[in-house]
Amino acid sequence: MGLYAERVLPHVIHVACGSGEVREQRERVVPLADGRVLEVGMGSGLNLPFYDRERVELVWGLEPSAGMRRKAEPAVAAADLDVRVLDAPGERIPLDDDSVDTAVLTYTLCSIADWHAALVEVRRVLAPGGKVVFSEHGLAPDESVRRQQRRLNPAWKVVAGGCHINRPIVDGLERTGFRIDRVDAGYRGRLRAAAYTTWGVCTPR
Repeated sequence: MGLYAERVLPHVIHVACGSGEVREQRERVVPLADGRVLEVGMGSGLNLPFYDRERVELVWGLEPSAGMRRKAEPAVAAADLDVRVLDAPGERIPLDDDSVDTAVLTYTLCSIADWHAALVEVRRVLAPGGKVVFSEHGLAPDESVRRQQRRLNPAWKVVAGGCHINRPIVDGLERTGFRIDRVDAGYRGRLRAAAYTTWGVCTPR
């Protein structure tokens, strides 16, 4: 993966995704999870403090990057939760069908190579009555911002570990078999090209 991807990038992502508006978004959506939880793209474990200990049975933390898994070790060790780290990509979730009550997606769909395949996998592992709680940045509604996103995205992907800033989040969820039950959206950050965020709850159709 290279020195930058495994040693430098995990620290950059940990800092960028752990403060300000992004932290507020985590605080907003993560407590909605319950039961057996799959967190897709656990990263450095930034969501772990926000799970409701009274409602969550266990957390599977899916994270394909060895560098991010190392970065997450202190958070996992400190969490008073049953956290089971899975070394696998979102496109190949190593869990049984119908085994997950809540899938948590926070700032991860932007960086999964085949994000539609990952969402199909999420749908597969969700148990009947299961749900997805999400907060993701992506394609902005304003054409002026979209133009900025198109210009910035090629370089942004290289610097930010494959992160795309202009993916249509709600469209992707709906195309892969989810019904949007609750959704909010807005600019959550100063750099508008990377700050348009959609968050809410969806369930399999």
